[in-house]
Amino acid sequence: MSASGERVVVAMSGGVDSSVAASLVVERGDEAIGVTLHLAGESSRCCSLDDADDARQVAQRLGMRFYVANYRERFRSEVIERFADAYLAGRTPIPCVACNQRFKFDYLLERAHAFGASRVASGHYARVDTDPVTGLRRLRRATDARKDQTYFLFGLGQKQLEAVDFPLGEMTKEQVRERARGLGLATADKPESQEICFVPEGDYADVVERIRPEALPGEGAIVDAEGRVLGRHGGIHRYTVGQRRGLGLASTRRLYVTGLDAERNRVVVGPEEQLEAPVARVEDVRWTAGAPPPAGTRVLTRVRHQHAGAEASLEPGERETLVRFDQPVRALAPGQAAVFYDGDVVLGGGWIAGPAA
Repeated sequence: MSASGERVVVAMSGGVDSSVAASLVVERGDEAIGVTLHLAGESSRCCSLDDADDARQVAQRLGMRFYVANYRERFRSEVIERFADAYLAGRTPIPCVACNQRFKFDYLLERAHAFGASRVASGHYARVDTDPVTGLRRLRRATDARKDQTYFLFGLGQKQLEAVDFPLGEMTKEQVRERARGLGLATADKPESQEICFVPEGDYADVVERIRPEALPGEGAIVDAEGRVLGRHGGIHRYTVGQRRGLGLASTRRLYVTGLDAERNRVVVGPEEQLEAPVARVEDVRWTAGAPPPAGTRVLTRVRHQHAGAEASLEPGERETLVRFDQPVRALAPGQAAVFYDGDVVLGGGWIAGPAA
C-alpha cells in the first residue's frame, strides 16, 4: 500500500469490492478520488451509468471527490470489436485481460496523473510487493484463493505495478461484504456478475453477429481429424475447443471440438483423448520482471481462469514460449491465456496459440 497522505485515484465500478477498496484508501489517510470508467452500454452488468450512480453514492458517503470518465468508443474499438474478430478467427478471447491492462491500469493511470495523483487503487483480489532480492515489484495471488484475479492481471509490468494498489489482497469476500455493511455502503449486498460485462446474457455468438454482421462466414462443415465430413455448423464463432454440447452429431462415442479452422470455415471434432496436449505454444508473452526466466524454469501454468494449474517447464523464445507439461493438459484453446506462477508469484503470461506439433 502507498504511504499515508498521497493522492490516489480509486477505480470504482459500482460494486462492493471497489467500494471497500475506496474505504480502505480513505481510512489510511490518503486523499481518495473516485473514478468510474463508463465502458459498455446500458445493458451491461458493470461499468454502466447505473453503476456510476452506485459508485457516486459510496464516494459521497466516504467524503471523496468523484468523476465519471467516458471511454465507450475506445472500449468498443479496443475490446468489443477485437473480441468479435477473435471469435471469427477461431479463437476464444478473454476481453477482461485487455480491459484491465489498457483501461484500468493504463488509461486510468494517465487520468490519475492529470489529477496530480501518482497511484491507482482498485478492488481486484491480488497483492503486490517488492522482491527482497531483486528489488523488483511482484504480482502475487490474493489471500482468498477463490477470488484471486491474477490470471487476468498477468499483463501488468513493472511500471504499472509500481503505481497500483490492491487493498483487498489480504481479505476474503466475506470480510469485504461485512466491512461494507458496517460502513453502511449502498453496494454492500449488491450481487456480482459472473459474465463478461458486454455479454450480460452469456450469448457470445449474438455479440459477434451484432458487431461483425458483414464478416460472418456462414455455415460450414464439421469434420474429423482425417477431414471426413460428419455434419454442418452455423458459424465457427459458436464453438470453442473442448466443447461437447450443441454439436448436433449422431455418434456412438462422445465427440468434442478439437480445433477450429477459420480459413476453411471448419469445426474439427474428435474423441476426448485428442484434446490432450503435452506442449503448448504461447505467444505475445509478457514477463512481470521485464525479462524471461532461464530455460527450464519450473512453473505452475494455468490455461483457463478456473484451471487449478499444471506443473510444467518453460522454454522462452523470441516469438513464442513453449510450455512442456509434466502431464498432458486438456483443451488448449487458442486465444485463452497461459499464466505462469512460481508459488503465489506471477512470472508472466501470454496467449495460447495451440499445442506444439
